[in-house]
Amino acid sequence: MEPLKILVVDDEAPLREILQRGLAQMGGFSVEVAPNGQEAIEKIEKDIFDLILTDLMMPEMDGMELLKMIKGTRPEMPVIMMTAYGSIDTAVEAMKTGANDYITKPVDLRDLLLRISKVHQENRLLQENRLLRMEVRKKFEFSNIIGKSRKMQEVFSLIEKVASSSSTVIIYGGSGTGKELVAKAIHYNSPRTDQPFIPFNCSAIPETLVESELFGHTRGAFTGAVQTKKGLFEEAHGGTLFLDEISTVLPSVQVKLLRVLQEKEVMKIGSTERTKIDVRMIAATNEDLETNMKNGKFREDLFYRLHVFPIFLPDLKERKEDISLLAYHFLDLYSKEAKKEIKGISKEAMNLLLEYYWPGNVRELENAIERAVIMADGEFLTPQDLPGDLIEGFSFLIRRGAKGRKSLDEIKAEYIVQILKQTNGNKKTAAEILKVNPRTLYRFEKKGPSGESP
Repeated sequence: MEPLKILVVDDEAPLREILQRGLAQMGGFSVEVAPNGQEAIEKIEKDIFDLILTDLMMPEMDGMELLKMIKGTRPEMPVIMMTAYGSIDTAVEAMKTGANDYITKPVDLRDLLLRISKVHQENRLLQENRLLRMEVRKKFEFSNIIGKSRKMQEVFSLIEKVASSSSTVIIYGGSGTGKELVAKAIHYNSPRTDQPFIPFNCSAIPETLVESELFGHTRGAFTGAVQTKKGLFEEAHGGTLFLDEISTVLPSVQVKLLRVLQEKEVMKIGSTERTKIDVRMIAATNEDLETNMKNGKFREDLFYRLHVFPIFLPDLKERKEDISLLAYHFLDLYSKEAKKEIKGISKEAMNLLLEYYWPGNVRELENAIERAVIMADGEFLTPQDLPGDLIEGFSFLIRRGAKGRKSLDEIKAEYIVQILKQTNGNKKTAAEILKVNPRTLYRFEKKGPSGESP
């Protein structure tokens, strides 16, 4: 590794020489010096330094003015201030302006080396975090949500419109349609992009713990609360909290969610103190919240608070024209991961992908392509590389249709009626078995089995 490059700025020649020699010998650094702020600026404009070490009190341009100029043009460049004992207040003010640390004169070289190491490590982590954020932002650009279908183009338009605002968003869609991907696209294309994005699946933990996870608790608030814990709303301050499966939360939690949306504040379990927060909430569900509200399962006031900006994601079977695009996207992704040179997908395999009804939506398609890439021995994916249940399901539909001379829609309608009978008309349970949105079953029931299949 190349040694750190440091610029020492001080109007006292003896100190410049001591620091240049000492930092080079004891720290192994590459050190340049400047006798004043103006010359330091000229050097910074021509070269890149890992750290600036500058005196605070200098004639003409003092260290504070130099600091402001550096942070105005190179905000990522770390600066350590040197100051006499009597000017510590000014050094503290410099820290507020952007200095990374300060050290008092006479300078102890060993102490200085420790401070340089600490500041460099902190700055390196900051740079890595910035790069990671840039990569994440790039990953969740609108262009990375794949779809040329009219329905997906409408979704893209909605995402673009709502991203720049702080409005509450609710995303409707079946399992595997990409609800979290859309939530991330909204966040990472918003003014909150550098702040936290925290996802939370409300159905992934016991109902009794959801309240503690969201709002936090104080020590001793309940059995097992051995210490005070921040809730996810506080953790997401300044950013976005994504609540998936919002329909599963208990009525007691719904009341608190309503208060958060109205008052912009949270209260930990066991506390009487309220904490102000600035959090954008994005919720998601695979259920029909409006129906739940009418049936008394979801609070009406919370429904309307959440329903500021609804986005409906179509099932994959409703956007057939996107299947080949998605399939080739996943093929490219997993071919590179497996270090295989697969040129494409055979016509027979693509026909299977296009005709299958994809109850697991995009997630199921991704899993199918990942598995096919692992299984593939040739240059093209073939039907034999695809999951067995996909081929068997398709073959069953072909045999059933040929035997009874029924269309694919008629066969699917029969199957839906059968599942509804087995679940005594419970659309939520039936939807889980069929892996569809409950709204699909309400539409199906409204049209009737002889109507258009959902």
